[in-house]
Amino acid sequence: PHRPFVDEVSFPCENCGGPMTRVPEVIDVWFDSGSMPFAQFHAPLQNNEHFEQRFPADFICEALDQTRGWFYSLLAISTLLFDQSSYRNVVCLGLILDEQGRKMSKSVGNTVEPWEIIDRFGADALRWYFFTSKLPWDGYRFSLETIGEAVRQFLLQLWNTYGFYVLYANAGDVVPAQAATEDESDLDRWILSRLQGTVTTVRERLDEFDATTAGRAIQAFCDELSNWYVRRSRRRFWDGDPGAFQTLRECLLTVAKLTAPFTPFIADEIYDNLDGAEASVHLCDFPVAGERDLELEFAMKTARDTVRLGHGARGQSKLKVRQPLRAAVVVAAGREREAIERLGDLVRDELNVHEVRFVSNADELGELEIKPNYRSLGPRFGKQMPLVAAAVDGLDAAHVGLALRDGQSLTISVAGSDHALTADDLLVTMKPLDGYQVEREGSHAVALDLDLDDGLRAEGMARDIVRAVQSARQDAGFEVSDRIALTLNGEERLLDAARAHERYIAGEVLATTVSYSDVDGAPPVMIDGAPLQIDVARV
Repeated sequence: PHRPFVDEVSFPCENCGGPMTRVPEVIDVWFDSGSMPFAQFHAPLQNNEHFEQRFPADFICEALDQTRGWFYSLLAISTLLFDQSSYRNVVCLGLILDEQGRKMSKSVGNTVEPWEIIDRFGADALRWYFFTSKLPWDGYRFSLETIGEAVRQFLLQLWNTYGFYVLYANAGDVVPAQAATEDESDLDRWILSRLQGTVTTVRERLDEFDATTAGRAIQAFCDELSNWYVRRSRRRFWDGDPGAFQTLRECLLTVAKLTAPFTPFIADEIYDNLDGAEASVHLCDFPVAGERDLELEFAMKTARDTVRLGHGARGQSKLKVRQPLRAAVVVAAGREREAIERLGDLVRDELNVHEVRFVSNADELGELEIKPNYRSLGPRFGKQMPLVAAAVDGLDAAHVGLALRDGQSLTISVAGSDHALTADDLLVTMKPLDGYQVEREGSHAVALDLDLDDGLRAEGMARDIVRAVQSARQDAGFEVSDRIALTLNGEERLLDAARAHERYIAGEVLATTVSYSDVDGAPPVMIDGAPLQIDVARV
């Protein structure tokens, strides 16, 4: 009891028999909270052994405003009594602010009802947001949109990857015990190596009470799993490749165990459906990292960087991704070239080119153009910028490129004085060779051969036809395993392309027959500016 009620309480003194009442002095109320580590066991008067087994605490967690309250009283009282802190680590939480950066307060009317968020997005989304959006002591500017981002960027991606596995495993009647590790491909070994790296990072960061970095590592891995491994392995899943199914299942189960402390409900759902050996994922041992293949990880990173630059070049050229090209020319030598050659089929397929060629120097892909960076040089030279621009224009572009690649500075003369320029002071662009589009990043570059002949155009139309037929299958409500009879009708150039690539089209859309005749009532789709009618029938 507190004042004034405690004033009415008295006890007889064991020594003199007189009444004992409350002293007039009031001790700081934080003394009670600061005494919690030992007072909860009635130590040191009793239960010392029980107390000592649990003292000091591994960590304590409270908000920033407890720095001068609970954090301090715990430390002060424990030091006074036991000559040591009552905790080994502190996880300090920042304040939750509204979208305008104001502290949430009922009087201001800017508080948010937690149950409304949980009903709309789920508890996992709210937890993931707080764990990963910022380091917890930084505080949060809270809004419903930020919770939605947590759902879109991680939870939906994880759930869709899990749903992909379930869909194709059910379609192929896959039994996990039938999967064989000898069927692993480089792609399988890469994602499993990345999984072990993620386990290592998560364990290390959680041991350091850094849930933010740990959660972000899981999210980065799930992005690699979804946007690279699964996307590059779709054909294998459709073909029932046991190595692909086993690899994806292992990744999903391990991610479920890694995310269990973060998102307990979705983790339990994934684990229960894919394994269920324990009653809950929360009863499983936390993952322990195995061996990694760092050389393969380097090779895949190099290949992915090459693909990224190639996609950038294609985007600049305004050519659609489904249009095959004759060749990609890659700047690579030594270890990087070996990496790309090792994964050459993957790079060619991802870039949608027939051939990958190599050069050793990015300058072979075009002519360098050097311009002054006015944002950097303007404040430095002011009215002398026209002279600076003229001096930069007089530099030898090839020499500039070599110097900057080696990290060297360059010297220009302006009004009789020499001035050093660094890479930040110059804008280096490349004018590609005729018929090519180049994307460059430092000393790395990829050039795409943009010349299209009739054969490449027909191949591109065939890929567009596949996409249109797949949409027609979905609109018809077919299952992914349904075989179909396909009928096409349209402009002759589209039908010629379909005939030339009929085997490819039939294999992609699961057509047992492909015919070319009138299609009654089917609305046309436009492909390369020409109409095409499509009829699909389940067989």
